[in-house]
Amino acid sequence: MSKRKNSPGGGLIGGIIGGANIGTIVMMVVTGYSDRLNPVDHPILSTLGLSFPVFLFLNLLFLVFWLFFRKRGAWIPIIGMLLAYGPVRTYCPVNFSPEHPDSCIQILSFNTNNFGAGYHEGEVQMDLVNYIARSQADIVCLQESQLGRAEIDAVLDSAYAYHDSILTPRYLKADVSVIYSKYPIIKKQLIPYASRGNCSGAFFLKIDGDTVIVINNHLETTGLSNTVGDGFKKMIKGDENINQSRHTSRLILSQLAQSCKIRGPQADSVHAFIERHRRYPLIVCGDFNDSPISYAHRTIGRGLTDCYVTTATGPGISYHLNGFFVRIDHIFCNRFFKPYECRVDTKMKDSDHYPIRCWLKKQRK
Repeated sequence: MSKRKNSPGGGLIGGIIGGANIGTIVMMVVTGYSDRLNPVDHPILSTLGLSFPVFLFLNLLFLVFWLFFRKRGAWIPIIGMLLAYGPVRTYCPVNFSPEHPDSCIQILSFNTNNFGAGYHEGEVQMDLVNYIARSQADIVCLQESQLGRAEIDAVLDSAYAYHDSILTPRYLKADVSVIYSKYPIIKKQLIPYASRGNCSGAFFLKIDGDTVIVINNHLETTGLSNTVGDGFKKMIKGDENINQSRHTSRLILSQLAQSCKIRGPQADSVHAFIERHRRYPLIVCGDFNDSPISYAHRTIGRGLTDCYVTTATGPGISYHLNGFFVRIDHIFCNRFFKPYECRVDTKMKDSDHYPIRCWLKKQRK
């Protein structure tokens, strides 16, 4: 009996570990449902979703611990997973999706970072351009891109019969919403909202006699500089002292909260546009600059199907710069489509984002 009390899962030690597990669950639930908070009213609290994977991982470690040392205690992390089931599935879904059937529309969304020039010291990466051309995607939505470069147009114009772009009213040369399509583009429309340089635009396409609206988004950038990113990496590695780590943490939190506060009304504007056009088949994609556990993701996705959550497996990291690894690129569709095989392609490394793609089967009316 004394051995039982002194074992890692029993007695006082077991009680302490159980309490820590419950505390972790509380934080997992709080951070997991923080996407309900409007960032205009709660800018700092609305960033809590970024820490959700930390508490999810800790809860999984507790589960392993209990299974090894005291199986009865496993109910604690299991209940925690059930309480946070929605956020867990949104952040890290598990699906056994069948292969896409014939006659699907393939969608590719990609923040190219100015076709790799912003990621590779000003040089356009033709491997990235050729990747897009060879993707066989029917519709390609690009962020931080632009038309009018001869070497790029020569490749992409041969693969796509139609293309167009939408500029933010406060035009920044490297931040343009671009679409390449195998289907005719009827018209385009800027979705107005306040921004320092980002934009969302709706492109109206004619597909099999129907008007399909594709909304390409690039919501407010986080504003984290390379200097801040370097500081974050040093902090994670333990290369900063306590005062430096505090300064870096406060700077990151301040910038994340400020950009999150701006993205809130932007997401509201996109959602309002979606509500006005629900009678049309809708595809919504792009760089949201926000994680799956965020107000922007939840607001824009309200009433839509998150193609990654319903067909993919794993966290699907799409941003990989400065030590920040998170899925901020998303694809949604409405009831007119059934999604298949949404995936993040981590093999294309010429941008700070990985491309995300999905196959959509158009449903009968």
